[in-house]
Amino acid sequence: MGILIHKQRGVPGLTKIARLSIIMLIIAISAAFIDTIWAIYMDSFIDNMSIIGFISAGLTLISFFSFFIIIPLIEKSNKSKLYSITLLMYVITYILFAINSKFYLFIVLAFILTILTTVRITTFGLIVKDKSSKSELSRNEGLVYTFMNAGWVVGPLIAGLIADKFGINRVFILAAVFMFMAWVLFRISKIKDSHRKKKADLNLVKNFIEFFKDKQRVLAYIIAGGGNFWWILIYLFMPLYILKQGLGDLWIGYFLFAVAVPLVLTEYGISKLAGKVGFKKMFKIGFFILAAVAIACFFINNIYAIMILLVLASIGPAILEPNTEAFFFDITPDKDESRFYGPFNTSIDVNQFVAKVVSSVALLFLPFKYIFLVFGAGMIVLFFLSCGIKDFVEKKRR
Repeated sequence: MGILIHKQRGVPGLTKIARLSIIMLIIAISAAFIDTIWAIYMDSFIDNMSIIGFISAGLTLISFFSFFIIIPLIEKSNKSKLYSITLLMYVITYILFAINSKFYLFIVLAFILTILTTVRITTFGLIVKDKSSKSELSRNEGLVYTFMNAGWVVGPLIAGLIADKFGINRVFILAAVFMFMAWVLFRISKIKDSHRKKKADLNLVKNFIEFFKDKQRVLAYIIAGGGNFWWILIYLFMPLYILKQGLGDLWIGYFLFAVAVPLVLTEYGISKLAGKVGFKKMFKIGFFILAAVAIACFFINNIYAIMILLVLASIGPAILEPNTEAFFFDITPDKDESRFYGPFNTSIDVNQFVAKVVSSVALLFLPFKYIFLVFGAGMIVLFFLSCGIKDFVEKKRR
């Protein structure tokens, strides 16, 4: 229980990692609300799967460049204060989404939300790293991800129910309420971060080139986005497919609720196991599971059977998510973390962009079922790339 509770002057209290995990839980519920209805919200403006995919890909490109542009801001800022401000801006943006009925305003708000997400992901990840020792990083990442995925269990179910009965605008309002709760909890948790660089790295081209000089960092970069590649199938295309199959918003909520359950049940235990047996084995197993399930779904016609298989496949991301980030920090010198962690997170955008564009192009010419082959092929490529990484074992490092 030491990871959750410690004693300060003889009085039990939550550790910083525990507090961060609870904050992540609340934020994940809020984010899950939005992702559950995001495709439906876009569909209300554009009734075309392929165009929705291309617009999503454009937002992903914006996110990619943002991770590099914000490097000086991240290096020079107090991470805790910046994170706090970002959460408040989320609240305002979600409320604006709720009252919006214009397509052009949707584009503007989506742009703002994309920038906020890059700042939130980068600052939070660095704060977690700052509060973790080298030998316990994968364990702590596993705890944070477990709480996060608990939010993804609860969030979609609630969002599906609310969207079905009251409409998607109410979902945005509820997401704003939860984000405000996260901001309040973060403020009263008094989690400090004073790690700033006196001189920020302003040369974006140099930062880009130096990041990709290291082979292991490049492999970590590609592999880290694998789970995000997979989530495009789950959170963008599957909700649309479920609707096209004649099932309602509530079934989307049920599906996305179930998808997160295996992550909550297995992720923390898996992250501790990775610290003992090494990252390479874990990555190979995770990508193999996803590849096998995606290809199997191509040959199945029953929508319910497909949903069940995809739920079971979530064991794959449970293996990948906490361990890819821990692996990055293991191979990156402390002095380069603030400079390279943002660019590392562009792996999310690159993999999502590729997934969205390739899938959208496939949908222009082929039936939806071929999407499963696209994602299966992507997971096979990542399986073979994971064979080339150094096999760090954290428990052997102090």
